[in-house]
Amino acid sequence: MTEQLTQPLRSDALDNRARIVEAARALFSTEGLKVPMREVARRANVGPATLYRHFPAKQALMAAVFADQMCACRAVAEEACADPDPWRGLCRMIEKICATHACDRGFTEAFLTADPLGSADIAQERALIVKALGELAERAKRAGRLRPDFVLDDLFLMLMAHCGIRAASPTGQATASRRFVAYMIQAFEARPGTTPLPPSARPAFPGFDVAAANA
Repeated sequence: MTEQLTQPLRSDALDNRARIVEAARALFSTEGLKVPMREVARRANVGPATLYRHFPAKQALMAAVFADQMCACRAVAEEACADPDPWRGLCRMIEKICATHACDRGFTEAFLTADPLGSADIAQERALIVKALGELAERAKRAGRLRPDFVLDDLFLMLMAHCGIRAASPTGQATASRRFVAYMIQAFEARPGTTPLPPSARPAFPGFDVAAANA
């Protein structure tokens, strides 16, 4: 198997691999990580044998799909840590990570899973992101901007709750995410202010008429 993987891929094989990754990225984004491999193959217009030749296990496919997002999140973490104002850096980092999660359901699941896709590289990227969050939080506490009883677990609770946001459209999803994040940032602040919240979005509550309840 190792010898096969180290051989250069033909152009048609490279094209198949790219289509598989693109199809998986689209499906994971909207449906989450439980999408069957056969559905990925169907969307990519390749046979199951071709899919498994490139990705013998689903974990390998997920690692390929989410590698770019993990790198992007790490870049966000590095930018936030470089900000001389740790509270501003922390807030921007939370906002940008949640914005990524809001439009990609699969990435959220991958980020929060106990075993990061069975990939040492992705596990390392996530560990660096979490470390950056922890360092920023400590600096923001010392600056008197982050409440002293804040713990890093609070951010993961926030991300888990953020996973539950459902709206009728991608635009609504992003709008609801921004408002939720603004609520959480105010809750984390040592001296909560009265900064206006972003606009609300109509959440997707099956069987419940939110408009009528607000009337």
